[in-house]
Amino acid sequence: MLKAKKVRKAIIPAAGLGTRFLPATKASPKEMLPIVDKPTIQYIVEEARKSGIEEILIITGKGKRAIEDHFDAVPELEDNLRAKGKIKMLESVEETTGLDMYFKRQSHPQGLGDAVLTAKTFVGNEPFVVMLGDDLMEDKVPLTKQLVDSFEQTGASTLAVLPVPHEEVSKYGVIDPSEQVEEGLYNVSRFVEKPAVEDTPSDLAIIGRYVLTPEIFEILENQQPGEGNEVQLTDAIDTLNKKQRVFAKVFNGDRYDVGNKFGFLKTNIEYGLKHPETKDELKDYIKDLAKRLD
Repeated sequence: MLKAKKVRKAIIPAAGLGTRFLPATKASPKEMLPIVDKPTIQYIVEEARKSGIEEILIITGKGKRAIEDHFDAVPELEDNLRAKGKIKMLESVEETTGLDMYFKRQSHPQGLGDAVLTAKTFVGNEPFVVMLGDDLMEDKVPLTKQLVDSFEQTGASTLAVLPVPHEEVSKYGVIDPSEQVEEGLYNVSRFVEKPAVEDTPSDLAIIGRYVLTPEIFEILENQQPGEGNEVQLTDAIDTLNKKQRVFAKVFNGDRYDVGNKFGFLKTNIEYGLKHPETKDELKDYIKDLAKRLD
């Protein structure tokens, strides 16, 4: 077997309208909503860097300029913090600059598959990562790194899956596993976008991390709109799977869904309980609140 090419590039789609968070997202990108003191998209970028990704393309849209500004230098702010000796604050600001990051607009959003297709020129003839911003993942080894390591062993596209409650499968792309080739790694018969509960082939849902081969682009260029009249990445992956193997890897770490209001609040609480500046006060507050609600 030929040695697989190194996975160097990542795509982060961030062109959605964020309607589930209106009115907060009317003029501010959903991806900039903070989890304690960092915007959600920064956690995704940090996972990419920890996974060995060298270049990142963020797909944006209208009203998303704040994302680009966040990853740019702000000399006036940095000089002010440096002059006042606020070194920790300065370091937190500077860690988001100096990265090999690129930005491209998806002028007319037509689904996740369409967003990925806009990155064709950026990717070229290389394998690449797709990372969705609605899911924050925590594990000893970053999930993206797990997928990259798997790809370097198999040379095959690999995406992350997680068991979800049966009644929730219609919210996700779902796999139909055919066989387990090793612990937690499945061959897949088919990929189904948002199946009805009674028709789902399994409860293993796709959770927003993918390593894909560049052959996906030719498929996306000819992909007809599917669920929601959008170009679905899951449908294109199902077609790819008929031409070359696509694996599904089960994630055993912690997943935080920040794509809905309750998940966003829950994530803020759990991250707040780990943050050195907030954990003690927040824990005391929660205990006191629980007593008052009894």
